[in-house]
Amino acid sequence: MAGPAGRGGGALPAPAAGVFWVYVLECRDGTLYTGYTADLARRLRCHARGRASRYTRSRLPVRPVYWEAVASREEALRLEAALKRLSREQKLRYIVSRRQGDESEPVGDEGSCPSPWV
Repeated sequence: MAGPAGRGGGALPAPAAGVFWVYVLECRDGTLYTGYTADLARRLRCHARGRASRYTRSRLPVRPVYWEAVASREEALRLEAALKRLSREQKLRYIVSRRQGDESEPVGDEGSCPSPWV
């Protein structure tokens, strides 16, 4: 179940059983952070608030540049690992080749962010 892949498009899809997301954020310093989650909108809000990872917390603001739905946690972990092995330039080429959607920002203010260490 590769896809949908993209950026923007307004509201992000609600969490669904069996769907996981691999995402890439661009940090203030220009670095790219790759992660995975079952609830994309919530995870992006947490990153934006500095509550999702130590790496992104020290590089705020962050901006989502790519996300892709996959059918299982295992598939998400494999894709995340594969993307993390790529250079910045290779990641950007991958994103450009897969991107769909518009340039709207998907991060909202609603919802809570639990501690990333729980």
